[in-house]
Amino acid sequence: MSGKSNSILKRTHSCGQLRKGDIGKRVRLCGWVRSYRDHGGVIFVDLRDRDGITQIVFDPRLSGEELHRQAEQLRGEWVISVGGTVRERGPERVNPKLSTGEIEVVVDEIVVLNKSDTPPFEPDSVEKISEEMRLRYRYIDLRRQEMVSKLRLRHQICRAMRAELDERGFIEVETPFLTKSTPEGARDFLVPARLQSGSFYALPQSPQLFKQILMISGVDKYYQIVRCFRDEDLRADRQPEFTQLDIEMSFVEEDDIIEVANAVLRRICEEIDKPFPGEVPALS
Repeated sequence: MSGKSNSILKRTHSCGQLRKGDIGKRVRLCGWVRSYRDHGGVIFVDLRDRDGITQIVFDPRLSGEELHRQAEQLRGEWVISVGGTVRERGPERVNPKLSTGEIEVVVDEIVVLNKSDTPPFEPDSVEKISEEMRLRYRYIDLRRQEMVSKLRLRHQICRAMRAELDERGFIEVETPFLTKSTPEGARDFLVPARLQSGSFYALPQSPQLFKQILMISGVDKYYQIVRCFRDEDLRADRQPEFTQLDIEMSFVEEDDIIEVANAVLRRICEEIDKPFPGEVPALS
């Protein structure tokens, strides 16, 4: 490794960030080796992180034989840190499938942060893999852009809900998981109390008990994005744990609740760039 960078972990850009406007810049990228190609002595590597893919180039004429020998050792899913200069690919080599497809990084510095055994499956070939295998190696499955997009979508939805309710004067309140059992139609999951033999906590099926406490206390507008637990058989529309948006309001009528629900749904659709299906009509 050359001494051109003081920090091998402090990247300047993600692997989905560089564009033509960055040509000529010196950058540092960190990520996973997605693919490796040797084209007549020049090695091309697709480097991947959660934001995308950038092609990096090891050219012995530009960076020397020693760096090229290090690049020859690279394998799929190795984690590396590279420093180099952004250059234009040229019209005949543009990859329109990539947001970074007009540029590449000519590497002059590399550090292998972590080697990987041959993975049980490649993230890009998941359609050939059973669900059991994907769950067993979830950390590989989650490297796929499809899975990252789903995590990002959930984040966007929660952000939209919080923003809309905050603007309307709601308070987000966190309530306990370890609580007393409440009869709500399903069996509770029970957690043994270590310090009191024979006693158990129950995991909440919903925050019903705490809703009542908060309303009586005068917390008249609150919400939570809350985890709920129900010990029941799996069915198409049921699972042991799920998340719900729980909104509570005092001193309101039904139309007020419908108006808030419409506003939250509209804000979510705007955030994720999807058409709003239409408002639920008021009752009055």
